Amino acid sequence: MLRYMTIRRTRGIDVVLRESRSRRKGSASRLGGARDARLLTGGGRVADETNLPGQGYACMVRSPHAHALIASIDTGPAEGMPGVITVLTGSDAKRDSLQPIPHRPVPANPHEVPLKSGDGSPFFLAPHPVLAFGKVRHVGEAVAVVVAETMSQATDAAERVEVRYEPLPAVIRSADALEPEAPLVWEEHGANLCVDSEAGDQDATDAAFARAAHVVRLETAINRVTGVPMELRAAVGVYDPSAPRYTVYTSAARQRDDIAAVLGVPPAAVRVVSGDVGGNFGIRNSTCPEFALVAWAARRVGRPVKWTCDRHDAFATDFHGRDLTSQAELALDENGRFLALRATNTSNLGASAISFVPLAKGIAISSSVYDIPCSYIRGRAVVTNTAPTSAYRSAGRPEVVFILERMIDIACRRNGFDRLEVRRCNLVPPKAMPYRNPLGLVYDSGDYPASLRRAAELGDWTGFAERRAEARRRGRCRGIGIAMSIELNTGAPRERAELTIDPSGTVELVLGTMSAGQGHETSFAQVIAEWLGAEPERVSLVTGDTDRVQAGGGSASARSMRLGSNVRHNAAREFVRRRS
Repeated sequence: MLRYMTIRRTRGIDVVLRESRSRRKGSASRLGGARDARLLTGGGRVADETNLPGQGYACMVRSPHAHALIASIDTGPAEGMPGVITVLTGSDAKRDSLQPIPHRPVPANPHEVPLKSGDGSPFFLAPHPVLAFGKVRHVGEAVAVVVAETMSQATDAAERVEVRYEPLPAVIRSADALEPEAPLVWEEHGANLCVDSEAGDQDATDAAFARAAHVVRLETAINRVTGVPMELRAAVGVYDPSAPRYTVYTSAARQRDDIAAVLGVPPAAVRVVSGDVGGNFGIRNSTCPEFALVAWAARRVGRPVKWTCDRHDAFATDFHGRDLTSQAELALDENGRFLALRATNTSNLGASAISFVPLAKGIAISSSVYDIPCSYIRGRAVVTNTAPTSAYRSAGRPEVVFILERMIDIACRRNGFDRLEVRRCNLVPPKAMPYRNPLGLVYDSGDYPASLRRAAELGDWTGFAERRAEARRRGRCRGIGIAMSIELNTGAPRERAELTIDPSGTVELVLGTMSAGQGHETSFAQVIAEWLGAEPERVSLVTGDTDRVQAGGGSASARSMRLGSNVRHNAAREFVRRRS
């Protein structure tokens, strides 16, 4: 039996593959959908379908207030309800020394534009407690956990927990959070500002604006959204006192170390197991309080504890996305060439600091595909009395692309520039690659003029006037627009592949990244089969179990095929080298 393991940190991807005698069996062929049959016929296994003998059911008691002191919690009425096993509060969590979730919100990728304070001061990492103690900071924050014999009993008992609140003034909008008299979300910090970062050359940017023939200004807000995944969050916690060890069955496996930190145990004392995942887009990639709470509750009651989110709770307590405000300006010369860009972007973090990634990535690509000579971007992040936000669907890039493209359209409308031509003449040319944008981000490749030309052809840009006229004759309105975007090729730069081939020829691939509906079982088997000359049906994929998967960055930033392929290819190549 041969086994090869690799952990690789990489900026790019080696896509030069040797020819394989099994090309007809691999990525150039189809597997006939056999691997998807179990999903198509209801045979998938998502987190809520995990049930263990003797399990209790947990229901969260959540705050109806955005900001309030917790004057008292009376659990007596709930504890006397039928089937109730226990009621746990923030006081219990404090006595058991549960810690806040140790999110790592500051981006650490060395190949991206870093966030850095102008005065060198550290950022405020607003804590994320698993149960509120003394104060609630957003609607939906959990203040107690009821565990009962059935879900209905837990739900009924949760309604009998008597919490006396003393409401406090709340701050919701990021702009309001920066006002001198704004209510403080975390009084001990003394301000709602967590991050105040600068990037670019302010002096050169100001000089470019001073000589500009045209200046476009835009102040806008990108509204908050929530992911609404098809599969709601769920978790089952188990505690084995003989080990002692915790096991958490849930819909993501990246949370082991966070859960261990909350519980105050080594990572090896926690196992996280995930089955199929019904949608992600980033909102599952950070640890939710309930994942640690079910493990803690299981230890307290001496039996497994299951929690399942409902859609009402999901809207309030899933990690939200977007919520960026921006004051931006674009400087142009008399011919429509871009001279400089400057902006102040403010990210609404919600009540806790989960991720600064959307703010940082938005700053890094703020000039998009355009050759803008200089730029100065100020990035701020504030806490408010709202649910925490995190990385969601491109994490900050769509927001800044919208802002820049909107300013380009405004400039064209005001000054008579052609929308297509002004974009074309400002694109980074292919010969400039590798290109460093004004904030220091390196673009490794790209032919943006060709992409724009092709998009215009496919959209029949030149024929639009005729289509609009025809629509008007029918009393219809028809419009056309164009926008360009760019994506980072990094993401969490850590992935691991472990390849095992037994004497019978069965190939097992253990990989850190997980599928959330992308069909990894099929696509990964195809490429491994092609590289090794094996039958795709003989390749099995193992993911989602921290006892088997030692490292991995998950499925964020479209990285599953990019980084996952890199380590898979390295593992396969090393295997072939050893056998040749």
